[in-house]
Amino acid sequence: MAAAHPTSSAAWAALAEGALQRERTIEAYAYARTGYHRGLDALRRNGWKGYGPVPWSHTPNQGVLRCVTVLATAAERIGEVAEQERLTQLLRDCDPSLAP
Repeated sequence: MAAAHPTSSAAWAALAEGALQRERTIEAYAYARTGYHRGLDALRRNGWKGYGPVPWSHTPNQGVLRCVTVLATAAERIGEVAEQERLTQLLRDCDPSLAP
């Protein structure tokens, strides 16, 4: 699906989530990183300035938020604690209901 829709963060999120479930952490990290950047590009094109709400309830946001979630989990698994903390804070800032 990502090959057919490479700008879709939801497609990258699906790949990342699948890789994480199969314990393929590095692949999950790479897929999630790609989807995260694709999602940030889309948010910025739509006026987001790098801060402020990105609510889960708005369906187009869900792909990038899924990618951030997987990226945080994968970062933690490979010992990237600072990145995991930064991404968890990003989730809190985007939609407080998403972060642990």
